[in-house]
Amino acid sequence: MREQNDVITLPGAPEVSVQVRRSARARRLALKVSRLDGSVVLTLPKGASMRLAQGFVTERQDWLREALRGVEGPVAVELGAQIPFEGVLRRITAADLRHAQLDGEALLVPAARAAASVQAFMTLSARDRLAARVAVHTQALGRRAGKLTLRDTRSRWGSCTPAGDLMFSWRLVMTPPAILDYVAAHEVAHLAQMNHSPAFWAVVARLYPDYAEARGWLKTHGAALHRYRFDAT
Repeated sequence: MREQNDVITLPGAPEVSVQVRRSARARRLALKVSRLDGSVVLTLPKGASMRLAQGFVTERQDWLREALRGVEGPVAVELGAQIPFEGVLRRITAADLRHAQLDGEALLVPAARAAASVQAFMTLSARDRLAARVAVHTQALGRRAGKLTLRDTRSRWGSCTPAGDLMFSWRLVMTPPAILDYVAAHEVAHLAQMNHSPAFWAVVARLYPDYAEARGWLKTHGAALHRYRFDAT
């Protein structure tokens, strides 16, 4: 087992890297495996030694490998990789152009800045599609939405403030269009009901009758959309 720069590495096939994070609030050592991308984090109380951390990880390596079984790792957004757009995998392909554009099942990007171009393309596409669906649903509801913003959130796909401002994850553009439409309808429904009461779900059903199927898709497949990492070029 190797330790370098607050990373503990368990040898094997495959190797397992454990990120060590110190916390003044932690009272005990805690090992967590992300179901989103298979990353492993060990939280270490302030003052605890790395020797203690190494022993803790070694004692739990069988549990750790079992927890990682079936968890898909991160996907670097780079040339040659595939990434979903509107529910279809598109291969990231170098092309002589300034901005990313879709060409069938290929996503053409400038070779020198592939990841940034893909993210910009995804964000702009998400804004266009979400703004269009929000407009449809607000008109049907007879309500007016406030500002629309996009973020890269892991804990939620969208939100609505009391002032009527809407926030969405731009990664929704990776999903089939029907799923993005459901999330737009869900947040617009909050303009009428700022809760998740039966009355709220009645509004959702009015705007998007097949909402149960879309919710199920997100619960089953949504976490995998966070596997795609844009910190590579």
